[in-house]
Amino acid sequence: MPQIIILPHHELCPEGTVIDVESGETVCNAMLANDVDIEHACEMSNACTTCHIYVREGFDSLPESDETEDDMLDKAWGLDPDSRLSCQSVVGESDLVVEIPKYTINQVSENH
Repeated sequence: MPQIIILPHHELCPEGTVIDVESGETVCNAMLANDVDIEHACEMSNACTTCHIYVREGFDSLPESDETEDDMLDKAWGLDPDSRLSCQSVVGESDLVVEIPKYTINQVSENH
């Protein structure tokens, strides 16, 4: 069973965490199911960037991003070559190391 290693994030996961996950699950769903409350303003429909993550290890094990995800990522804060939307990142057989960006672009946040 693959694991997602979440690096520490000052608000969402201060100590970091390790999540066991079934292949075929999205990173976003796995985080939410394990009390890592990553934003997902579009309800995981690939229409925003609030669930943006950096996949620091295991990036090549993910299915390639599609044109819609690439277009959304162009709008993400702090875009880098390891950027993906967690709602579109489907876990394969390999472990992933994920970093949640410090900021997100969200016009309306229900948590604040």
